[in-house]
Amino acid sequence: MTELSEAQQATRLKARVTLVAAAVNIFLTLIKIGMGIIGQSAALIADGVHSLSDLLSDLCVLIAIKMGGREADYDHPYGHRRFETMATVLLGLGLIVIAGGIAVDVTERILHPDLLMIPTQDTLVVALISILANEGLYHYTVRIGRRTRSKLLLANAWHHRSDAISSVVVLFGIGAVILGYPFADAIAAVIVALMIAKIGLKLVLESINELVDTSLPEHVVNDIRKKIKTTDGVRGIHLLRTRQMGEDAYVDAHIVVDPRITVSEGHLIGDVVRDKLKRDFDEVVDVLVHIDPEDDEFKVVEHLPLTRKQINKYMAEYLGELKDFVAEFRVHYLEGYLEVEVLLPHLMSTQSHQVEQIKQHCLLMERKVDQIDKVSVFFKA
Repeated sequence: MTELSEAQQATRLKARVTLVAAAVNIFLTLIKIGMGIIGQSAALIADGVHSLSDLLSDLCVLIAIKMGGREADYDHPYGHRRFETMATVLLGLGLIVIAGGIAVDVTERILHPDLLMIPTQDTLVVALISILANEGLYHYTVRIGRRTRSKLLLANAWHHRSDAISSVVVLFGIGAVILGYPFADAIAAVIVALMIAKIGLKLVLESINELVDTSLPEHVVNDIRKKIKTTDGVRGIHLLRTRQMGEDAYVDAHIVVDPRITVSEGHLIGDVVRDKLKRDFDEVVDVLVHIDPEDDEFKVVEHLPLTRKQINKYMAEYLGELKDFVAEFRVHYLEGYLEVEVLLPHLMSTQSHQVEQIKQHCLLMERKVDQIDKVSVFFKA
């Protein structure tokens, strides 16, 4: 199965579980609000509003899944996962507003006892149905959320669990009124409102952290660091940065390799690091690896070093016609020093006079050019 088909399958699964939840929440909203009005239970009406908020959350999830599941494009090179995050923020704010409205209404009833609603026994059955239905939705949604690594689905699952818990509170509140405690139903409604507000606040705070590129949890970052350090060819790691986008995670890392290896070998080590992290961490979808010859995290460069083009001009100036014998030269920028390696053809090993001349001119260039710290002459194998 290709990566694209896996993504499409995950999108279908997320849409399916959300549609099932929406259907259940429509049913629960109607019977709880309807029976709450008929059976005179403020707590059951509040619980019905809670189910209505779950229904609205299901609609937000469907929109977010459709928009967030789109592939990366020119304008959105990192994809559209942040749509899910934005939907979660709006959902959390909506829950807080709904909770506030419920709390205000019920508080007014508590202050004026003549407005208190006295629930009937039929409302107990509705509360029990709500508990069973929402607990079933919770387990179903959590299973699909973990399978698809969707934080939005997992957040929605907790809405179902909170609805089940609030229905338990309603059940006890109604039962207490029937047993002779008239304020119990109203108090249960306030408790439900506080639960809704807490969930909304948690969703908003977690989503805001994601929008400002908060790092992955510390234990996950430490595991990533260990994986990189144990990769063959990696001598060190610094400037490790992580961030989240929906259920996906992105990693940036600077790794230190042997400064004398070739560019292609260093690039290969970086590819190995990237592939290892994507394989071993399900949430990691992209890794940017920067190859360093040394740990330069706290390095301060006061003056720009000579470029290869500038060094080539100095070699032409100090070697003159002898430069034609040079096969190639390599430049190393290490620990704040600039080192040049001049490579001569192996056939020149028998031409000692010319080789000595080249060495002397290179030594002169080393002494005269302040920015060059060392010039070495080798024979190319």
